[in-house]
Amino acid sequence: MTTHTLTTAEADLAYDVIGPLPTADGRPPLLMIGQPMTAAGFTTLASHFRDRTVVTYDPRGLGRSVRKDGRSDHRPEVQAEDLHLLVQELGAGPVDVFGSSGGAVVG
Repeated sequence: MTTHTLTTAEADLAYDVIGPLPTADGRPPLLMIGQPMTAAGFTTLASHFRDRTVVTYDPRGLGRSVRKDGRSDHRPEVQAEDLHLLVQELGAGPVDVFGSSGGAVVG
C-alpha cells in the first residue's frame, strides 16, 4: 500500500493505493468510498480483493484529509468533484466504484 495526497485549493485529500497503477491485468482500479467513513473503514474489505488494485481515500475534512476552506459541511456535489479529481490523478482511466452509505450517494 502506498499513501498519497492530492492537493487542491480547498483541501488536501489523502488516499491509499493497494496494488499497481497502471493495473497489472488491465482491469480498472476499484475505488472504495464512504461518507462519513474514511479509508480505514475499508481495510478488511479491500484485503479480500487481492486480484484488484484498490484505492481508498479520506473524504475532505475527515481522517487524514484536511480542509483549507474553513467549512464543515459535506455536500455530495463537492465530494463528487473531489472523486473526479482523484480519478484524474490516478491516471488509470475509468474506475469501478464501490460506495458505502454516503459514499454511494457521492459515487
